[in-house]
Amino acid sequence: MEESTLRPVTGRDPKPPWLKIRLRASPVVEETRALVRASGLNTVCEEAACPNLSECWSKRHATVMILGRVCTRACAFCNVATGRPDPVDPDEPRRLAAAVAKLELAHVVITSVDRDDLADGGASQFVACLEALAERSPNTTVEVLTPDFRRKAGALETVVAAGPDVFNHNLETVPSLYERIRPGANYAHSLSLLARAKVREPALFTKSGIMLGLGETEREVLALMDDLRAAEVDFITLGQYLRPTPKHAPVARYVEPEAFEAYGEAARAKGFLCVASSPLTRSSHHAGEDFLRLKAAREQSA
Repeated sequence: MEESTLRPVTGRDPKPPWLKIRLRASPVVEETRALVRASGLNTVCEEAACPNLSECWSKRHATVMILGRVCTRACAFCNVATGRPDPVDPDEPRRLAAAVAKLELAHVVITSVDRDDLADGGASQFVACLEALAERSPNTTVEVLTPDFRRKAGALETVVAAGPDVFNHNLETVPSLYERIRPGANYAHSLSLLARAKVREPALFTKSGIMLGLGETEREVLALMDDLRAAEVDFITLGQYLRPTPKHAPVARYVEPEAFEAYGEAARAKGFLCVASSPLTRSSHHAGEDFLRLKAAREQSA
């Protein structure tokens, strides 16, 4: 990889052609949207303005965001609202399980806003959702994409003990950018969370992802990969950061597809069981297919 593959962005610079997405109208997309809304559920697909919404929803795949639509933190990259969260909804796990059963999902991703206001950071709601899904759709595999549960003793252990198939927590960016991009979080703590999940349950698949184009260097990205492998993380995702609004952190660079391919090759060489690296990769994009690849890779290495 050469630093020249990273093209500086100016204020008037349009998105490069590889980031231009043609939205596809589909009856299935509208059916999925209608079911999600009728169930009173939130999705990160809509709240985070994900560029892959049409593709995923056309396949009846949505990443459900529990614990409300308001986050207690204000990360510079995130389009989710910040403020005073709503009370925890005790009926949310039931509605989630009912929607997953109706959509007949084989795999579902559950994520949440940060809930620093709760004693357990929302861990008990993750557990309630896992239990409801196990009862209603026992053959559905589940990935949890959790917040960092910072200063919430026992929260991680509670979620892991509930038996998710994949434990995901995104580092989001390299440590030198945390103060600007992810205030309120701590790189070492997030890395430790992933390592502790694997120690607690060695058979659990662990996963993390980062955004490129925020100002990181190639050396920093490769060092982050080494940190994740030292924590025995199985799966890494790398995608291009896209600025949600002018109030958010600007895009420092548009990383070309060839650079993403080179990062993907480097990640595979470092021993990750599964790697997704492209401009439009997102943490939950193709999560079901990737889970099957993870299982196959582990079985082959056993």
